[in-house]
Amino acid sequence: MKHQTWWRNWQRVEGGLIFASALALLWPLGADLPWWLALLTFFAPDFSFAAYGLGKRVGSTVYNLVHLYAFGMVVLAAGLVLSLPVAASLGALWMGHAGFDRALGYGLKAPESFSLTHLGPIGKARG
Repeated sequence: MKHQTWWRNWQRVEGGLIFASALALLWPLGADLPWWLALLTFFAPDFSFAAYGLGKRVGSTVYNLVHLYAFGMVVLAAGLVLSLPVAASLGALWMGHAGFDRALGYGLKAPESFSLTHLGPIGKARG
């Protein structure tokens, strides 16, 4: 059990570092997004929970796909390669969201339940 706690804590620290790094990238990217658009983009991945309306398996798959670090990283990289500062900034915000979630202990979802994650149970399942 000690090993599992260490591993989860490590992933939470990693998430916090990714969150901080992604936010630090926003200024040099130079997109000058309005604060409301940056905030909306940051929380946009959470709208993926709506896929749970199609069932637990579909919901967890969609939620997990948009909460992968790689999803935001691909958008960020495409923005950099194509010289599109807005796309790069949106990718950084998206990646930052995934890190923020992990830092708070919200992991990728198991198909059995929204409350079961790779970082352990959340919400009522935790108690």
